[in-house]
Amino acid sequence: MRFPLSLLGFTAQVPFSPDLHSGLSPSQNAGMTPSRVPKFDFALKEGDVFSPKDMLELARPGAGVANVPGDLVLVPFSKYSFKDKKNNKFVSLVPLESTAKPLDIPLTKGGEAFWLDTRTIGHAVEDEGNLDLYAIDLNFETNDAGVLSSEPPALIASFPTTTATNFQYSLSSGVLVFSDYVHADGNLSTVKEQDEAWENRGTTALVYDETFERHWDTWFVTGPKTASLFSVKLRRGPDRKWIMGTEFDNLLKGTGHSSPVEPFGGTDDFSVVGSSVLYTAKDPKLPQAWHTKQNVYLVSTTSPGNPKELTSGEQGATHSPVLNREATKAAWLELAEDGYEADKANIVVYDLLKDVRYTLGEKWDRSPDSLAFSLDGTLLYLTAGDHAKVKVFVLPIPPTPEKNTLHPTLPPKFETPVPLVQSGAASGIQTLSNGRLLFSRSSFTSPNDVYVIHGLSTFESEIHASEVTLEFKGKIEQLTHFTADALESKGLDAGEEFWFKGALDKDVQGWILKPKGWKTSDQKKWPVVLLIHGGPQSAWEDQWSTRWNPNVFAHQGYVAVLINPTGSTTFGQEFTDGIAEDWGGKPFVDLRAGWEHVLESYPQIDADRAVAAGASWGGYAINWIQGHPEYNFNFKALVCHDGVFDSNYNGYTTEELFFFNHEWGGRPWEPKSKALSEKFSPANFVSNWSTPQLLIHGSKDYRLPETESLGPFHALQQLGIPTRLVIFPNENHWVLNQGNSLKWHYEVFKWFDEFVADETVKNV
Repeated sequence: MRFPLSLLGFTAQVPFSPDLHSGLSPSQNAGMTPSRVPKFDFALKEGDVFSPKDMLELARPGAGVANVPGDLVLVPFSKYSFKDKKNNKFVSLVPLESTAKPLDIPLTKGGEAFWLDTRTIGHAVEDEGNLDLYAIDLNFETNDAGVLSSEPPALIASFPTTTATNFQYSLSSGVLVFSDYVHADGNLSTVKEQDEAWENRGTTALVYDETFERHWDTWFVTGPKTASLFSVKLRRGPDRKWIMGTEFDNLLKGTGHSSPVEPFGGTDDFSVVGSSVLYTAKDPKLPQAWHTKQNVYLVSTTSPGNPKELTSGEQGATHSPVLNREATKAAWLELAEDGYEADKANIVVYDLLKDVRYTLGEKWDRSPDSLAFSLDGTLLYLTAGDHAKVKVFVLPIPPTPEKNTLHPTLPPKFETPVPLVQSGAASGIQTLSNGRLLFSRSSFTSPNDVYVIHGLSTFESEIHASEVTLEFKGKIEQLTHFTADALESKGLDAGEEFWFKGALDKDVQGWILKPKGWKTSDQKKWPVVLLIHGGPQSAWEDQWSTRWNPNVFAHQGYVAVLINPTGSTTFGQEFTDGIAEDWGGKPFVDLRAGWEHVLESYPQIDADRAVAAGASWGGYAINWIQGHPEYNFNFKALVCHDGVFDSNYNGYTTEELFFFNHEWGGRPWEPKSKALSEKFSPANFVSNWSTPQLLIHGSKDYRLPETESLGPFHALQQLGIPTRLVIFPNENHWVLNQGNSLKWHYEVFKWFDEFVADETVKNV
């Protein structure tokens, strides 16, 4: 793939010339990195702009969860203080149908909060080496003048370990289901003893006989220790006091199953209704490091260790298993291809009474993220990415066919979900009584807030009665405004979409976010940063981020350009699949065409002060751009966070081997894969590298080990090109610690500042 040097009419990416800085010839300067004198003292912009510190101290709300009647919503949120160096946690109780003020309950020692009953919250918190469960009773009158208050926490009991998590309580069966880590015996009561024996074993050696020796940021130990689902009796006695049993049943004991699925599984990996527990787990018969296949199982809390498999056995990964209210139907999301984590997700429905399984949504070219049954079990609500937003949809469920089928012939209304919410990024959908749907939503301009959709009863009836797809025109109400006051004066940019023709003449989408002070009359005033997303099967979506927040870049004075090239999700499965075995191909046709479109469309951008940054696959893109000056991006500085440098080497060292095997056409020693790495590995083009580059890596990143940054750092240093390396010893593929994140932002913007800052606009 080549681009003409005349493209756009500006000069090619200019090689850095060591001799201009050192006074030595290139040969004399070999192996030397010239000293750099910043143009002026650097400090992050603060005050009336949205600074990195503002972002890190902003409240971080989770998704709201309503009680059964749907009159109160529990929202967990946290707020970090740099002054106190502490992350303060709370739960906010928000009335749905009352003007009563929300109630914020501090969780001074952290922990998890969840609903026990209509007016009681369970709070599991670690204290003095124990994980204690408390009940917090709420006082709330359901009228317009109601006052919401809480009683002091009352201790119920303690768990055998301190690692129990992901609590779901079934009031009808009086059973609490949760996950915890256990040793090979599957016994929760022996965990502490075995943990102590392991710590006192007299060596630090870890010994493995099979793969998945480590995952994400954790080395597996003792067998390994795996996640399992447990149940314990929990009920309220005649004296209104809660009583927890002492027998903790391992629902997966003896099965070889581990759930939730590591590393990001949680309560969305299992569903509890009555005594029924529906869960997903990786197939225990397959090597987990190079397979993605997950099965869905149904187990009863009255018969632990005896699950029934509901999947066909011919699938890849499965997600979001849910039960209807009567536990007579199950549904989940299912990918067809084992070994591919970004395949199209179809909806599978299992009629548990008729023992029939069938697939929905095959003809709909989008992949749902989560599911929820309507209260009567006749419709499914879902979230799904569509054109860089995560929308809420509804889909009616057809009558159960006579036999299992992957390809049912259905009327159109059962094939295409109807959108209900079309902007931002929705999550946490929950169906409520009286025709309501609860969900949370974030956007470029706000973290999560809680919303409720009204009037769905009538719309559901219309969907059932109609033979065509309908349009929803109901009411959406915002219930919370967690960060509105803090952000009111900041002037965050909502983002502007743009479209252009990319590779294979396909329509490609991007976003542009503008700096504070931007004027349409400006001419070549603003520096510009191209942000390149990771994945690569992901997208820049209209949602909040605390790691790569485009408004933070914009408020430091840069035009932020975000392009969703080939490989991005939410634009159809063909577009997503298009990057496989073509990492250095079509995506860069798209990025280059999008870059040209932006520079031609916005004369306010100074193309001679352009920089770029990316992480993961985005880091690969930075390294690939380094070796291809013919792309003519004209970047003056680059930032690569945890990016791929040597693709073939990464095929041996990454922990999820299935990812490399899919993306690079086979295992790293096989001919096809080796040929693709020869063609597309950035390490093979180091001789062309010339642009100053900052490299950042977490030492606990086992997806892309830190040698992927050490390698290019050493190469750039020997080439005499300005380079900086930032290592975070305790971070993984992401930078999560608030202090480290502030340092990350400081280093990134200081690096850009050295090469593209202009004193005349520095403090605009």
